[in-house]
Amino acid sequence: MLIMTDTEESQEDIKNLLGYMGIEILFAIDKGAKNLETIKLFSGISIECIKGRIPVLLELKLIKIIKEEHYLTEKGEIFKNRLI
Repeated sequence: MLIMTDTEESQEDIKNLLGYMGIEILFAIDKGAKNLETIKLFSGISIECIKGRIPVLLELKLIKIIKEEHYLTEKGEIFKNRLI
């Protein structure tokens, strides 16, 4: 998969790369979901799909994992706020 650099990617590019499920996962993490099971509960998305989207969110630097817990990065917060 081709990932663009920070200077090349736009809001629309990121939305297209994430798709509906990636955005729902991002919102679940924002609402407090820290692990795969709680992300599943908050988003309604299967664990398999979550496992497929997490690497994209990490690659785009929208989330980070600290001690096996998922958090939005500053870039993730900015992206989320622009979606609302």
